[in-house]
Amino acid sequence: MKKNRKLLGIVLMLVLVITAFTYTAKSPVKAFLTSLDEEQLEKVQKPFENGSRQLWHFLPGQMWPRAGIMLKDLNKTQKELAFDMLRDHVSESGFKKIMGIVNLENILRELGGDKKVRDPEKYFIAIYGDPLEDKLWAWSFEGHHLSFNFTISGKVVSMTPRFMGANPAVVPSGKYEGMRTLAEEDDMGIELINSLDSSQREIAIFSTEPYYEIVTSNATEVGPLTKVGIKMSELSKKQQKLLNDLIMEHLSAMPKDLAAKRLEKIKMEESKEIRFGWAGATTLGQGHYYRIQGKSFLIEFDNAVNGANHIHTVWRDFDGDFGRDLIREHYMQSSYM
Repeated sequence: MKKNRKLLGIVLMLVLVITAFTYTAKSPVKAFLTSLDEEQLEKVQKPFENGSRQLWHFLPGQMWPRAGIMLKDLNKTQKELAFDMLRDHVSESGFKKIMGIVNLENILRELGGDKKVRDPEKYFIAIYGDPLEDKLWAWSFEGHHLSFNFTISGKVVSMTPRFMGANPAVVPSGKYEGMRTLAEEDDMGIELINSLDSSQREIAIFSTEPYYEIVTSNATEVGPLTKVGIKMSELSKKQQKLLNDLIMEHLSAMPKDLAAKRLEKIKMEESKEIRFGWAGATTLGQGHYYRIQGKSFLIEFDNAVNGANHIHTVWRDFDGDFGRDLIREHYMQSSYM
């Protein structure tokens, strides 16, 4: 009995350090669900075990079939409730980035894109399980250059894989000329690689040619990639701060206090294993790619196609994508209840 209690205590402690925030019954998810009619509910709500929960992609909605309901199939009030639900699960800066990426579909239309493909209404919401009844459920918001996947167990939430992209990364013409999307992730990476001295760069730059796509693509599950690049311990204190700031920027879509907790956990448990690797040019406007890899996570960033004006970036958790660690702990706790 004592052994079981000790194990349960350990499990509960683990739950507290998962990327998470408090979820309450007052969440807009209830308002969103109750606003839907029977036909809409059938589209949006799936069993938690449905295989589509772990399928994702960053292709346009026209090019990749997705579970759930499109924004196009919601009325104005329902769309507002859907965005309220999204706001409730991400940070303010995260929501702004998401909406900026959605708006790029309008810009691509203006730049001559196919209106059937370039559609800001072809973003999908899917809910797995019953958030009004179940302690364990999940939901996703996904479409072109966006994939946010949330898994909720009681008051704990995980949110990976998390993908964001931008095309064009810098708008070349029109009323939005010069506007940049995901600029911080790009600029901060460039700043870090250019802060390294020649000997450090020889270690950090593992290829003179950029990767033209994230290596992990839309895989359901990923493990650590080849260990390349420079270790955090081989950086100066100033450079370590730049790297920590860059990691924090990739975490910034999460609620602020929880992003800070996640970064602190990474620094405490993984700093010796974190590597920063670079491929390609070290200036904006030329193709480049970087990755940051630790014991439990991977960040990939590429900006190489369309004249180095097309960004893909992703955060993967090796043991936590689609809430796998959270689900495992949920069932472990349930067995002791």
